[in-house]
Amino acid sequence: MELGKYDISNPYEAKVISSERLTPMEYEDEVRHLVLNVAHPGFIHTEGQNIGVLVPGPHKFGNENHFRLYSIASGRQGEDGKGAEISICVRRCFYIDEVSGELERGIASNYLCDKKAGDTIKITGPYNSAFTVPADDTCNLLMIGAGTGIAPFRAFVKHIYEERGGWKGKARLYFGARTGMEMLYMNKMKNDLGKYYDKETFKAFEAVSPRPHTKDQPNIGKKLGENAQEIWEMLSDPKTHVYLAGIEKSFEHLDRTLATIAGSDALWNERKAQLREDGRWSELLY
Repeated sequence: MELGKYDISNPYEAKVISSERLTPMEYEDEVRHLVLNVAHPGFIHTEGQNIGVLVPGPHKFGNENHFRLYSIASGRQGEDGKGAEISICVRRCFYIDEVSGELERGIASNYLCDKKAGDTIKITGPYNSAFTVPADDTCNLLMIGAGTGIAPFRAFVKHIYEERGGWKGKARLYFGARTGMEMLYMNKMKNDLGKYYDKETFKAFEAVSPRPHTKDQPNIGKKLGENAQEIWEMLSDPKTHVYLAGIEKSFEHLDRTLATIAGSDALWNERKAQLREDGRWSELLY
């Protein structure tokens, strides 16, 4: 992430209120839900925005800080209802160094996952992204996520049903993970999204990997295909907004799936182009 693209000149101090593991201890992948208190009155955020995390150095190549973006997983009123506490979703990452071939720790993710309640970190932002909730509550929201990509959708759902008091359009969440226990905010460890299942306009659909013991990505396309009629009706509605968030690899076959639902590549390409032109197609992929 290039520091020059973002204004980091006025960082805020954030205190870690809690760090909660979202995946069971016996699972290899560790994902944590961090609640941060930002006491400064100048820090005002909305759902769909990102914050930057500054990891103090020194780092390789002489960088004073290591910088990474994280989606805010809270509505605009925050976790405390007063806007001072926000949450982020962090997966502890490791990668193979291309030069040495050695296993390296992800700098920002391990820094954050190691933090305990009472610790402080430096954050920047909030930064705007393409993810915004329409002002018109009769619009449809088609949210498709994978992994920690569920974070902005948690913020969306909390905002439209708690902060705005309800939503008249359809809100559909399609979310993929390797296994059911890795359905972040939808498992027995933390089921934040479960309390919205009784909302008339909200439905969530979960897709898992066909081979959970491998690195295969969840088959979100199959779950979309099972609901092809409603998906196409939504995509054909000029009041539908589409949001994609998560690991880019999880969406490799999405166009193929949607073209099948549409009936042809040409029809899907035309529809997608219209969604983009209207500003109703947004991606937050990494």
